[in-house]
Amino acid sequence: MATIKDVAKLAGVSVATVSRVINQSPKAGAESIRAVQAAMKALAYRPNAAARALVSQSSDIVGVLVGDVSDPFFGSLVKAADEVAHQHGKHLLIGNGYHRQEDERRGIELLMNSRCDACVIHAKALSDEELRGYAAEMPSMVFINRMIPGLENRCVALDNRRGTQLATQYLLKQGHRHIACLSSSHTIEDSAQRLAGYRDALAEAGCELPEAYIAVGEPVAEGGEAAMSAVLSLSLPVTAVVAYNDFMAAGALSVIEANGLRAPEDISVIGFDDSMIARYIQPRLTTIRYPVDMMAQTATQLALALASSQALPFCPPCYTPTLVLRHSVMSRFS
Repeated sequence: MATIKDVAKLAGVSVATVSRVINQSPKAGAESIRAVQAAMKALAYRPNAAARALVSQSSDIVGVLVGDVSDPFFGSLVKAADEVAHQHGKHLLIGNGYHRQEDERRGIELLMNSRCDACVIHAKALSDEELRGYAAEMPSMVFINRMIPGLENRCVALDNRRGTQLATQYLLKQGHRHIACLSSSHTIEDSAQRLAGYRDALAEAGCELPEAYIAVGEPVAEGGEAAMSAVLSLSLPVTAVVAYNDFMAAGALSVIEANGLRAPEDISVIGFDDSMIARYIQPRLTTIRYPVDMMAQTATQLALALASSQALPFCPPCYTPTLVLRHSVMSRFS
């Protein structure tokens, strides 16, 4: 593998001149630039990115930590972040945290050790205290889908509680009173917040339901199937379901159909996230829109602005989810 010394020898210049050309120093003359570039091409030499970052104090990399990049939700987050990074001439370095403390910790430290210019972090398992420690080390670190006391100006969050409250209120207005909730088994704040929103709406309407109306499963289609099966097995007079996310809702719909019931005629279903699957399953899914693309763009813009000491972009204190009406809910009044 060729070294910088090999390039300097072939180009007939000093190592310092090669370094100036690589780092685009204005001190490098046109003739030296041509000679060095020709030598680099002939030797198939690629500059060491870490070394360049040390010299320029910029890696041109934005670090992004997500739960699991194979999840379409996080794929949307990464795509939106990449669009902003590309506009600024940056590239992404992506890590997976899997909602596990050790994986999130390892992922954040990898991004920091890679000398990323800025970082957008989706972390659910680590404590506020530990994340504040990382933020103190890296002033251009921004957190998405989380509100950390003391770091509010570096957080881009969603009102998860309001989302399921909105979904449950809509079902109540359609005449439903026996509303089940398919909650996530992941011990993260999103699960607790969305379950709390469901309970808030029921309490406001004076609708008391036993805990049996709440079923827990993995936040995937298979988890939705298991949770919906558990609800049906109890012979509860359920007429509607609020699901933790669209994938659990899709699983619930498959179980409803498999048991000879119809959606929405027999059981109405509402999801959460407004992911791609919501538009293409049958019936098309009424859901709560999670503006993850907008939030990821804002978080990336904020992180890059903090990295370059530029004016900060507008960032609402908390994004508000909205109801998306499709075909999976039917009124009990009709």
